[in-house]
Amino acid sequence: MRIAAVETIELRLPEEQVLERADDGQNVLLLKVHTDEGLTGIGEVVSHPRVAAAVIAAPFASPGCSGLAGELVGLDPLETRVIWEKLYEASVYYGRRGVVIHAMGGLDMALWDLRGKLLGLPVHKLLGGAFHTRLRAYASDLFGADGDETAARARRWRDEGFTAVKMGWAPMGRSEELDLELAEGLRRGAGPDADIMIDAGCCWDTSTALRRAGQFARHDPLWLEEPLAQDDLEGYRWLVDRSPVPIAAGEGDADRHAWRDLIERGGLQICQIDIARTGFTEAMRIADMAEDRGRRVVNHFYSTGVNLAAGLHFSAARPSSFIFEYCVEETPTRRAVTTQEMGIDAAGYVAVPDGPGLGVDLDDDVVDDLRVT
Repeated sequence: MRIAAVETIELRLPEEQVLERADDGQNVLLLKVHTDEGLTGIGEVVSHPRVAAAVIAAPFASPGCSGLAGELVGLDPLETRVIWEKLYEASVYYGRRGVVIHAMGGLDMALWDLRGKLLGLPVHKLLGGAFHTRLRAYASDLFGADGDETAARARRWRDEGFTAVKMGWAPMGRSEELDLELAEGLRRGAGPDADIMIDAGCCWDTSTALRRAGQFARHDPLWLEEPLAQDDLEGYRWLVDRSPVPIAAGEGDADRHAWRDLIERGGLQICQIDIARTGFTEAMRIADMAEDRGRRVVNHFYSTGVNLAAGLHFSAARPSSFIFEYCVEETPTRRAVTTQEMGIDAAGYVAVPDGPGLGVDLDDDVVDDLRVT
């Protein structure tokens, strides 16, 4: 069996629904890797969809400066580790970080889906087995405009069965008064028994971040997420050494080299890995590195059901995973792209898919309706 073609599928919400907000699900790139034996693997890229699609479709320019699809055609799709290294070397002069790694990650996800379909096994078994067959889900949402709106949102998700709630991004960072109001609203809405997490959205300098961590500590957050700019490694190390609240980050990093810096130089405590940016092959290497250093590994997810399934398989295969990001923003790309919904149970847990590969299928009608042509 050989790879015959790579298909990119860009999805986009209607323009009036695309807002100035931190939402990976407004504009999406799905992938299909086709083989000469009729088997197809599906994947997803969390990046700029049009740019990632161009990286995949680009022609050969010179050694180390090639598009990814041309390098894939003719290869054995089961050789995922070999393929990762080949694509890395083929793009080394314009890649190594960012969108090229994101595109490689989406292709890698599709190859693991394809492998699972061929062998009749779920991806988590191919990754070495499941430490977890279900994971406690936390409702991941954006802050309201103020404390009361944030409380109402958090209360909704608690009432719908979630035992943990995270709120994030704007308007946090606009003023100290509003920051404290948002954190108080989150705790008030979630109630005293739920876990809460606060996602700052990279909005502070180090001294402000430390001050906020101390102020938020009375609400007992499970973690404070991305309080600093993603490249501020020295700042993260300084903050981790002083913060009364655990620090989480990493959604903006993709390959093991960037992650090594974040873990070793930044001292990160909770590592948030997005499979639609890293792929399974690289994510497992990153997670090994993190867990070997006593860090905990969790998923990052704010896009489609394809990535939701991928995150479940990855999290199942990691011993340190203890909670699962479950985006609750309700858009067609979030819930309807896959025919499987993967909802939470009465205890607030989400089951790991057990079908072959990712265990999900695309809803062709929804995909066709949202496809950018």
